[in-house]
Amino acid sequence: MKLHHSGLSPFVRKVTILAGFLRISKKIELVAGKGNLMLRDPEFRKLNPSGQIPMLVTDEGEALFDSPVICEYLNDFAKGKLIGRGDERWRNLRDQALGDSMCDAALQLRYEIGLRPSELQWQQWRNAWASKIIDTLTWLETRPDHLSGRHDIGAISIFVPLAFIDNRIPELSWRGDFPKVAAWFDAFSALPQVAATNPY
Repeated sequence: MKLHHSGLSPFVRKVTILAGFLRISKKIELVAGKGNLMLRDPEFRKLNPSGQIPMLVTDEGEALFDSPVICEYLNDFAKGKLIGRGDERWRNLRDQALGDSMCDAALQLRYEIGLRPSELQWQQWRNAWASKIIDTLTWLETRPDHLSGRHDIGAISIFVPLAFIDNRIPELSWRGDFPKVAAWFDAFSALPQVAATNPY
């Protein structure tokens, strides 16, 4: 299998962490991704018209995207239990959606702060994206045991945007206001399957 990736993408890291927990990392070849909104690579877009990364090309040559689809495929491929069944499945998928929402917000903030000229930046727009992250952290902080001991797709998905924020948007300081989430984050970061994927 080939995973088209960008080294700093939180969505890519979600896939690589999941692969580590499934013990299939060595079955996946990492390929520098060409999913660039501004530089439209025609060969990449023949496989993936959305132009997004990550994209997984299976051993059968099928292109899969984006990260939720890839994670579902890899879990099935490895006969894993990281998606879950029954009520656990819906909890995990709900938490994946929360994490993906934080990823989207963090990337929008990064583009706004890091790429857009300062005279064109819109503070209200930045505040709106930041509030999505803060609201999710507030929800998690009031549920201190919600993520405890979990290594499933939901926990992975909530971890990756926080790691991205710590390293790419340090001005969005969140740890002091959410100490319980921060403690969980630090413990999760230290897991070998997680530490091995750190691109920062």
